[in-house]
Amino acid sequence: MQKKVEFIAKNTEEAMAEAVKRLHISSDKIFVNVLGELPEGLNCEALVDVNLTLEGKKYLERILKALNIGYQIEARSVGGEQQIHYIVDSYENSLLIGVKGKTLEAFQILLRNLISTYTKDHIITTLDIGGYRSNRAHQLEILATKTAKEVAKTKIAVKLQPMNSFERRVIHEKLSDWRDIYTESEGEGESRAIVIKPKNKENN
Repeated sequence: MQKKVEFIAKNTEEAMAEAVKRLHISSDKIFVNVLGELPEGLNCEALVDVNLTLEGKKYLERILKALNIGYQIEARSVGGEQQIHYIVDSYENSLLIGVKGKTLEAFQILLRNLISTYTKDHIITTLDIGGYRSNRAHQLEILATKTAKEVAKTKIAVKLQPMNSFERRVIHEKLSDWRDIYTESEGEGESRAIVIKPKNKENN
């Protein structure tokens, strides 16, 4: 659900000004509906009026144009914009991805922050650049399977290298159905890592 607020205003001009103040976005992205008249003024409802998927795409385009980078962007939504996925391809993919994907991760955080200004719902927003995330996910799934087999055989827990939230989620999801091992995240911040552990009677 996109954000909305209700308030009393003397007239429609004041209503729009109040809506901008309360929603913290520009007037061109707001729809003001007058619900009725009260003795103290107009009973107004202001709603965010944007296409979330398109807003995210425009935001990425502004960043890439500012960097003077040619690009292609694919944007798609799933489940009525409960999930929004962006795929970027350019001649500067390595620059946009950054070391260990940290620049890509920063772009994704900016996208999520943008989307959150328009809606109260938790929208799953993902960004991939040059296939980095899909390739990385495939590599992690191979690592997860190999390590899980080792843990199941030796009954000795293995701690993987620290990973970001996307990478940890890939590991967790890949191994979620295994009956003889389980996964836990340990540590804080950039040191947070997954530990793959053997199941015992207490874990069953």
